[in-house]
Amino acid sequence: MRRQVTAALWRVLLAAGLVCGIGLLPWLTRTDPARTVLKARSADRDPTPEVLDAIRAQLGLDAGPAHLLGRWLGGLARGDAGQSWISGTDVLPGVLQALGVSLLLMAVALAVAVLTAAGVCARTLRLGARRRLGGRRSRGTASAMLAALPEFLLAAVLATVVGVQLGWLPALGWYGPQYTLLPALALGLPAGAVLGRLLDDLLPGAFAEPWALAAAARGLPGRRIARQAVRRCVPALLPNVGLFVVGLTGGAVAVEQIFDIPGLGRATLQAALAQDLPVLQAGTLALVLLAALATGGARLAAHLLAGPALRDGALSTLHRPAPPARGLLPLGLAAVLAAVVACGLPRDPLAVETGARLGPPSPAHPFGTDSLGRDLLARVGHGALDTLLLALTISAAALIAGVLLGLVPRLSGPLADTVNAVPPVLLALLVTAVAGSGTTTPAVAVTAVAWAPLAAHTTALLRQERATLHVLATRGLGASRWYLLRRELLPAVLPPVLRHALIRLPGVALALASLGFLGLGAQPPSPEWGLLLAENQPYAERAPWAVLAPALVLALLGALAVTAAGGVRRPRRRRHPRTPAAAPVVEETSREPAEAR
Repeated sequence: MRRQVTAALWRVLLAAGLVCGIGLLPWLTRTDPARTVLKARSADRDPTPEVLDAIRAQLGLDAGPAHLLGRWLGGLARGDAGQSWISGTDVLPGVLQALGVSLLLMAVALAVAVLTAAGVCARTLRLGARRRLGGRRSRGTASAMLAALPEFLLAAVLATVVGVQLGWLPALGWYGPQYTLLPALALGLPAGAVLGRLLDDLLPGAFAEPWALAAAARGLPGRRIARQAVRRCVPALLPNVGLFVVGLTGGAVAVEQIFDIPGLGRATLQAALAQDLPVLQAGTLALVLLAALATGGARLAAHLLAGPALRDGALSTLHRPAPPARGLLPLGLAAVLAAVVACGLPRDPLAVETGARLGPPSPAHPFGTDSLGRDLLARVGHGALDTLLLALTISAAALIAGVLLGLVPRLSGPLADTVNAVPPVLLALLVTAVAGSGTTTPAVAVTAVAWAPLAAHTTALLRQERATLHVLATRGLGASRWYLLRRELLPAVLPPVLRHALIRLPGVALALASLGFLGLGAQPPSPEWGLLLAENQPYAERAPWAVLAPALVLALLGALAVTAAGGVRRPRRRRHPRTPAAAPVVEETSREPAEAR
């Protein structure tokens, strides 16, 4: 009970700090909020001193941020979130309406993600149910390329092709359930591919556990065994599902912009740009509360699915020692990516040919040209230096922070929930307000949220690994906590978390690309991949190669990351001759293949 109270207080403090930081946004940016509000209300009106003084008096800006924040919190305690500085309407009904739209979109996108994850794991489930899995490891190249597709690019393609050209579904607006399908596909397909890869990584260990062998020997149907294997693996993924739900609700800004959806992410972005503090604070607070509910529900579901085995230490490890995979596919994909970059580097990414605007692929321009006649191969090659190096650096920092914070879930759990509730776009605006605009702004914003899924995954795996029989036996033999962490827990947890980080490497590049797409990342004439997509997206129908070139390179990066992740395995431990006989006997018998037992 004491732990729950401490965690609740920690969440309240984090939420209060976030809301207070947002309330200081105009003063942190050193801008005049009255001038910003006037521009949002009427861009054509001259900002005369009399007009600005009238706005300050109307909003109470002269009293300072502390007075404004105290007044807003006092009204919130009475159920009143104030009035919008832009429209003058009550904030709470508008925020609740936008939240309802985002929750509906999230529910449909979550259904798409579940179906996509089921498709990714279908072959593993089929082979495992028939006891033909063996030592198979799924490479998942197709799912990796799907996970690497930018959500905003997928949304633009679906809106253009399915909505406009084919006319199968409505492409713009929000007037009924049918308007949810295209944006839900754009959001759910990449997320489902990531979740499917994480689940597919755990399933072989579940099918090799003694209960699965005993069930097959008793003649139980393979479908039932497969369902139980999924149930065995899902608790380790539920924390990430909870983070995905919250991130999807507030982070689908680009998709909501493309499909003209009045969701909460778009509302908070518009409020942040206009410095409409009551709307921004109420929207952020709604996302934080949603994060607490989603993560609490995910933990409760994980506890119910794991059952008393988690409490009694009766689980088997899903991460058995295995030799690393020796495939040539990662080397081939790396060679192709390196060849593309090497061919693009000698070319000039800034050379303009006005007579070759939006030119198709040709011997002179293998990837075609953009709207200014610049060579796309050159821009993709030079942009790789910035995009790949920055994505690798952010992924490494997120991995280290995620593992370290995952070891202290009481601290990292509420922190991850709060950080994940903030849309990356809003985080980029806050970073810009504090540190100023520049090339480091998107990197800091993405790093601030990239560690949260890895920390949640680390905590979930540690919780299950501590409940395994071999850890319980090793603890019974007198092993210290440091020995268990160094010799038993971390060797089992680090390989899957590292594979998770590699799978999310394209997602980091996509997050940078999303900020570039929204104008918060690299600025022209930089050849950064996100900026390439943003610049060429308006010409996708007329010159699709201008968008396909950076998109295919991103997909190639995703395939390379996933296939390389398949080679990260827990190594087999060599028996040391001086080790006491009792400890290795317990460890080896608990990890030997179930067929041998």
